[in-house]
Amino acid sequence: MKTETRKEEIIRVAAKLFKQKGYSAVTMRDIAKAMGIKAASLYNHINSKQDILNEIIISLAEAFTQEMKQIQSSGVNSIDKLKKIIELHVNISSQNIYGMASLNNDWMHLKDKLQYYLKLRNTYEDDFKTILIDGITKNEIINIKPEVMMFSILTTLRSLYIWIPKKEQLNLEALTDDLINVLINGIAKE
Repeated sequence: MKTETRKEEIIRVAAKLFKQKGYSAVTMRDIAKAMGIKAASLYNHINSKQDILNEIIISLAEAFTQEMKQIQSSGVNSIDKLKKIIELHVNISSQNIYGMASLNNDWMHLKDKLQYYLKLRNTYEDDFKTILIDGITKNEIINIKPEVMMFSILTTLRSLYIWIPKKEQLNLEALTDDLINVLINGIAKE
């Protein structure tokens, strides 16, 4: 197992505090206190709270965008691509519950990286819509507005970080399968 660097520890602790209190309410002193060190020591590893937020949000947004590109370019049908998207969200969310909170709740606090983040998010959503439109065109998916389908699916997937930590011994594969059944297959009996 890889040893966590001090910078990674700072980012992990800060992400947890951001989730608990909100980005605006957390100070560098709060982060240092949670780590049991002096605030001045943080600056040996990171320049600012803004840099921490950038690191958290941009790394996750880049991971989602890169994986979406791979999913989109895979040779599978639209339904299988949607299944892979659900699996992607379960995996990233389960490994980054605190970071996902920042991604969803604190992105508007980005300064220098805000436009870059918005570009990543828009690219991700455009790729998602393209998969849905392709599925509609190929008669693999029902003909409902792609924006409505995307919003419905992403709203659930983006909020997994709220639900996942409350479940002990969570079986991620079973969760993925259940989400696929609800989000893709629906809940109506045939």
